[in-house]
Amino acid sequence: METIVQVTLVCVVGMLLALVLKKITPELAMTLTLLTVVLVFVFLADGIRSLFKLLKELSDASGVSEALFVPVYKTVGIALVVKTGGSLCRDAGESALGAAVETAGAVCAFLVALPLIRAVLKMLMELIG
Repeated sequence: METIVQVTLVCVVGMLLALVLKKITPELAMTLTLLTVVLVFVFLADGIRSLFKLLKELSDASGVSEALFVPVYKTVGIALVVKTGGSLCRDAGESALGAAVETAGAVCAFLVALPLIRAVLKMLMELIG
């Protein structure tokens, strides 16, 4: 609970400062926004580590190969980065770059998921054959 309050306060203060700076120097406002995003990820670092620890424990307890969980983790990470990057591009008035980030994210997510897709297809072929 404490982390979300800190993150919200940092974001609101960052947003207010960025709004003021945008009128004077838009480049500095965008830099401030980017630094605010980095600060948010710093606040979330411990929580993310705890989440990965829990997911590892669940993976170990389930008996399912960890290699099947890795693409899921990577895809979620890609989605978070793409969401943030695309929004930052749009905030800077570069919607085409935001769309490019999202397209690249979709391709990367698919590439990361290929081993999982191959494993599923292999299982299906074994069941059929």
